[in-house]
Amino acid sequence: MTTRQVPTSVESPRGKLVYLSLTTRDSATVDELHADLDVPRITLFSVLRTLQNRGLVARDGERYLTSRPS
Repeated sequence: MTTRQVPTSVESPRGKLVYLSLTTRDSATVDELHADLDVPRITLFSVLRTLQNRGLVARDGERYLTSRPS
């Protein structure tokens, strides 16, 4: 069993939920996250923007993915 760690800079429960969901897949669209997590799309955009600003999530077109350290 793999334990996934959430960065300490992610404090909100929804931020943690979205981040962990993205760590379980290669990438996801807002619609996919909405369907899987039942979080409103407008909330997902806000959470994803915050995670991007912190360098934890990257955007590739319409898809979001966790940023991997180089």
